[in-house]
Amino acid sequence: MQAPISSNVPPWQPASWQGKTAQQQVAYPDPQALAQVLCELARRPPLVAAGEVDDLRRQIAQAAEGKAFVLQGGDCVERFIDCDQAVITNKLKILLQMSVILTHSSRCPVVRIGRIAGQYAKPRSQATEVVEGQEVLTYRGDSIHDFAPTPRGRIPDPTRLLQAYFLAASTLNFIRSMIDGGFADLHQPYNWNLYGIEKSAHWPEYKATVERILDAIHFMESFGGVNPDKLHRVSFYTSHEALHLPYEESLTRFDGRSGRYYNLGAHMLWVGDRTRHPDGAHAEYLRGIANPVGVKVGPAADPIELVRLLDVIDPDREAGRITVITRLGRQSVASRLPSIVEAVRRSGHVVAWSCDPMHGNTVAMSGRKTRLFEAILEDLRATFACHESLGSITAGVHFELTGDDVSECIGGSVTPGEQDLDRNYQSYCDPRLNYDQSLEMAFLIASTLASKR
Repeated sequence: MQAPISSNVPPWQPASWQGKTAQQQVAYPDPQALAQVLCELARRPPLVAAGEVDDLRRQIAQAAEGKAFVLQGGDCVERFIDCDQAVITNKLKILLQMSVILTHSSRCPVVRIGRIAGQYAKPRSQATEVVEGQEVLTYRGDSIHDFAPTPRGRIPDPTRLLQAYFLAASTLNFIRSMIDGGFADLHQPYNWNLYGIEKSAHWPEYKATVERILDAIHFMESFGGVNPDKLHRVSFYTSHEALHLPYEESLTRFDGRSGRYYNLGAHMLWVGDRTRHPDGAHAEYLRGIANPVGVKVGPAADPIELVRLLDVIDPDREAGRITVITRLGRQSVASRLPSIVEAVRRSGHVVAWSCDPMHGNTVAMSGRKTRLFEAILEDLRATFACHESLGSITAGVHFELTGDDVSECIGGSVTPGEQDLDRNYQSYCDPRLNYDQSLEMAFLIASTLASKR
């Protein structure tokens, strides 16, 4: 096992990343306007509290030991128009219902982390794209520019960062008010909308599972001394990709209680497969904040380079600090995951292993990006099986999903086909599981977790 290297690294400040090569950054035509926006953001109140971030780290540490399970999910990229009561309610509802199903089957707490209240920017493979014969800047998220593919609409506008901040604050405020107001009380039968999966061959099993959940909750309520608050309220955390480094720097605050810096724009941040270079600006920024950090790992990842990155971000091997989120694709799990797990194990880093079965299984059909439900499920099952064979633990799952009735992924009980993609394709970037597909995925994961009890 390698020794911690924290004593060998240079001092850190929120702006230290500016001395490194930064990938996937935005070229603003008016740097002075950007600087003014960032100064204003730096004066604004934080969106989350340092104590909440610490609580999440402790729960992720428990998940790494198999004592909890992480459910992380939400939009590929949030749209400004999605700061909407119905959209947020449906998204929270599906994540809460999925967590109840997973808790019942795994017999352990589920840590709920949304890709929400800040996931307004995305990395892209190409700088420009051609739309209707016209070359424009590639869409990078509503916090950067407009989705409309016009040269003017795609000019980066720094005032959108302020709009992103206020919409994130509004979204988070609404989520907290719903949870405090009893929305998380999912034992009410009317909250369970199972109509969309009644055609599934597993329907009797799904229906029986919900009935057992409701019976178990009513049974606990019948005992005196059970705190009703624990049955009706839950903890919910937010996350987004640490991509736009000037924005992330502006939301970084020093906490005098702990003597550490925190990014208080979200509870958890992750570094993407395109930006996780050990010597790059994103790694430099993330090494200095106390938040738990996710590391996305694709099939081309070099295990040695991954360990170098972990040494930079987590030199002291702190429990709950790192979640490695593998996004290998169903055809690469068996061949790539073992070497990655073994390299991390030899390094002495204690990480929580999560599976993102979405990004490695994207295909193109009828001019649309889509994902096959069965491919996502196959990826998950292969990951669970591989970790079990290696003596490691699948500590969580990471989905791009929505609580709305979109038609972006193919398959599941309702079985939308390729011809249905245009029915209600809303995503500005990657395809998401809809409400029915997400709920059915939770039932199928639950059966895997139950078999391991």
